[in-house]
Amino acid sequence: MLFPALDEDDLNALADDIKEQGLLYPVVLDRSGRVIDGRNRLKACEIAGVEPAYTTYAGDDPDRYALSANVHRRNLTKGQIAMITAKACSLSEQSGRSPSEQSSRSLSEQLGISLGTVGKANVVLQHAPDLVDPVISGATGLNEAYAVAQENKAKANSAEVQLARLREEDPELADRVVEGDLTLAGARAERTERVEEDKRQRRVATRLLDEVVPPLAQARGTRTFSRYDPEYASGTPITRETIAHAMTALTEMDQVWQERDLP
Repeated sequence: MLFPALDEDDLNALADDIKEQGLLYPVVLDRSGRVIDGRNRLKACEIAGVEPAYTTYAGDDPDRYALSANVHRRNLTKGQIAMITAKACSLSEQSGRSPSEQSSRSLSEQLGISLGTVGKANVVLQHAPDLVDPVISGATGLNEAYAVAQENKAKANSAEVQLARLREEDPELADRVVEGDLTLAGARAERTERVEEDKRQRRVATRLLDEVVPPLAQARGTRTFSRYDPEYASGTPITRETIAHAMTALTEMDQVWQERDLP
């Protein structure tokens, strides 16, 4: 969650207002039914016993809409807005929607903050992640968090600390540095390549499963299977052996989901 939740007193005050005047701004959903604006209003409606009203966002950038709507509705400092912006861009990058410098600049201009302020927030995000949420909530100022982040960054740049961190992340690479087979910079570069390759493989695997498993689940209970005709197959026709392998794959998938405690 990017924005700080209302505290109990403010939430109850909102609930009282909704009970007296009704819900003035409907809860906004995206096309898949996910709440993108109005979580506090939704909770307040539950407290007040009022049936919430909903509307669906029709644009093509729900994340930016949610960010803009909340920033302009709430009384936030520029430091809070910058940190929320940096965190939002980071989450977009992690999900494979890496924002360009131009889009980041556009977002900064839209929210009325400078790229320099967002830059400070990015330093905090990278070198003092435990202070990100305190800055967003207003418990810690951005400048104060930035000073801590700069200290952390300076410490992290020392060779000793870098080697210790590398040993935690990849002991094999750390041993190669100690043995003289790799420089520390070379090891960090190789580590970065490994991490990026792992991200790429996870992204590809996730997209593949997203494309294959939901349609298969939706076919259950329909006449899809009985209508299958090998003559119309676009690729290699499905055989009993293919089905057996698919069943084995789904069993393995279920086991992994249980081990990872995924929903």
